[in-house]
Amino acid sequence: MQIITTLPSATEMVAALGREPVGVSHECDYPPSAAEAPTVTRSRIDVDESASSAEIDRQVLEIAETEDGVYEIDVETLDDLEPDVIVTQGMCDVCAVDETVVADAVDRISADPEVVPTDPHSVGDVLDDIERIGRAVDREARAREVRADLESRIDAIRDRTADIDASDRPRVAIFDWTDPAMIAGHWTAELVDWAGGTYGLADVGERSRPREWEEIRDYDPEIVIVAPCGFGLAQIARNSADLTERDGWDDLTAVKEGRVWAMDGDHYLNRPGPRLVDTLEALAAIVQPDRFDGPDSNIAVPFDELAGLESVSDTAATGSSS
Repeated sequence: MQIITTLPSATEMVAALGREPVGVSHECDYPPSAAEAPTVTRSRIDVDESASSAEIDRQVLEIAETEDGVYEIDVETLDDLEPDVIVTQGMCDVCAVDETVVADAVDRISADPEVVPTDPHSVGDVLDDIERIGRAVDREARAREVRADLESRIDAIRDRTADIDASDRPRVAIFDWTDPAMIAGHWTAELVDWAGGTYGLADVGERSRPREWEEIRDYDPEIVIVAPCGFGLAQIARNSADLTERDGWDDLTAVKEGRVWAMDGDHYLNRPGPRLVDTLEALAAIVQPDRFDGPDSNIAVPFDELAGLESVSDTAATGSSS
């Protein structure tokens, strides 16, 4: 079966089901074998790891006004691969190629593949997507096994935090962009709740969106986690001043108490695939350190330990786990 994936989370789900895509997106990097497959997408944004949050945001907004989306399909490569199934997404046209662009490309090739879109806004949606993709790639039994394993790990965390009183659940703020400041949405609120915290800036399923800095200051988080979409730890380090130089940053309870963390937003928080459960396990260690061992340092590190990562690439910073 010829399977093509157009976003990293889909590649991870297909791999977890025991299938190997014959074509992937230009951003697919896990499992490592994904880097060896032909890429069928490319980005219209001309940036590298040194680009600032503000510069990336500026280019996205400009492209949105002048082009048909941030990404495009290599139709010739797509045609050569003769796909039977294409797994794409409809959640965010800034994050990856969306289903509209894929549908247009499919109309231009000789094959007639099944297009399987994903549009997750909660952890349950992600688990449902695993089963839907499993049916599409003839791996239904394996999909049920993968889901059951992930649910078991989720339950293990929830069981250990269920008895925590509301007064002992710290206020958590998670940034999925820093300039402009954006609070992470979608599945983030439920992950924080399961991890033993309170997430008062967004509800489950709510999209990530820019927030006024005064709103965040008024919320006064007791824990801050910086996990920009598409950024690994090294790139967060290079853009840390987006937050640390804001008026009132030093007055936040999380900053005064030393409870500010950086999390690999590219591979974990903002990648709705199997490793979203790894994200939950890391969050639990951050939010309730008395109940869980510290997080894997490839996933999250204290913010004051970022300085040494500014000059390295994100591949080096994240090590073999990603």
